[in-house]
Amino acid sequence: MDPFTDSKYPLAGRPRSRLQTIIWLASACLCIFALLGVFTFVARDEELMQFAKYSLMARGHSARVEKAIAMLSGPSPVTGIITFTQPKGRGMVTISGEIKNLDHNALRGFHVHQFGDLGNGCLAAGPHYNPYNKTHGAPTAAKRHVGDLGNVKTNNIGVAVFDITDREIKLNGPLSVIGRAVVVHAGTDDLGKGGNPESLLTGNAGARLACGVIGIAT
Repeated sequence: MDPFTDSKYPLAGRPRSRLQTIIWLASACLCIFALLGVFTFVARDEELMQFAKYSLMARGHSARVEKAIAMLSGPSPVTGIITFTQPKGRGMVTISGEIKNLDHNALRGFHVHQFGDLGNGCLAAGPHYNPYNKTHGAPTAAKRHVGDLGNVKTNNIGVAVFDITDREIKLNGPLSVIGRAVVVHAGTDDLGKGGNPESLLTGNAGARLACGVIGIAT
């Protein structure tokens, strides 16, 4: 009695046909290639994955980000280090920093922008961060962008050292600035009082000298 042809044996016990074998092998190969692709993506884009992870953490209800940092660089010689601190992950945020190689004894526009993309000379960072769709204004104004931080003041060697406490900037929750960009401009922010449409968008702060992504600090 042939166990592979006798009707007493279940169909599953019969040997696969050549076509079935080919299909099974092809499926196995596709699974292997797919897994290799995933591992390659993760290996090449580990920083991007970490960035996405930290952005999601900051926007989660259980997140408690207390400190963030941005390293400024860009199309000009301007550089800087900015820290954002929100004790216990709630309340007002303090923005502290030092920016070098700016004009001497000047006020220079300083804002958080929509995106964390630093490409194209900081232009890819987009407009000021403005989730409430308001007009541009001073940090103390009732109508302002969330990202409106006014101006930083430089000394006689072109260095701005500052501490800003702001009620709108958040490191946690759905309106977190983690993953967005901070930008310093070539001109003075007129705080929305310039009397023209551009004033209500950008404060006529001019070109973007340097920018940096706001990331979670250790």
